[in-house]
Formats: sequence, structure tokens, C-alpha cells
Amino acid sequence: MDSPSGPHVVITYCTQCKWLLRASWLAQELLSSFTVEIAELTLRPGTGGVFRIAIDDEVVWDRKIDGGFPEIGRLKRLVRDRIAPGRDLGHTDRAAVAELAADAG
Repeated sequence: MDSPSGPHVVITYCTQCKWLLRASWLAQELLSSFTVEIAELTLRPGTGGVFRIAIDDEVVWDRKIDGGFPEIGRLKRLVRDRIAPGRDLGHTDRAAVAELAADAG
């Protein structure tokens, strides 16, 4: 069987903390938004409070470093910036612009 070409996303979640549902939901959101860009997405069980998202071994979110869990819009922008720079995320991008404007004003 041929290996898929393109980015490989890994979501590592803590089984002790029962974060499988959160990891699955984020996986579904990423796969729905990046239907052709993501070649493979893996859910990897872990322990010790781990919740990490990596693209091709580059960590884009770590719960312990980044403070909690990613908001879905922010995560989609982080993923987009690495695998499809310049791609419009529609309402996700518009919401981010509105949020920045509100913070500035």
C-alpha cells in the first residue's frame, strides 16, 4: 500500500483524563476543513495530562505550554498557516479579524 503524500497530523491525548472525545472532535473539524490537504491524521493515546497536536513532527499546540486546549478557529488557522498558507478559511478568518478589531478598539 502506498503511503499518503502530504502533511501527517497527530493528536496525542491523555487517556487517564478521558480526552478522547475532545481529540476526536478536533480531528473531525480538521479533516472537514482540510479535506484534500491533510494526508493522514492519527489519534495517539498518551498519559500524564498530555494534549498535543503536531504536523509532520512539528508541535503546533501543547496544552502544557500553550495553556489549555485550542479554540477551534485558532487551531484551524495554525494548521492552515503550515499546510495551506494563503488559503481563506471563510468565517473562521472573518471572526479572527473582528476579534482583533474589537481588542484594538
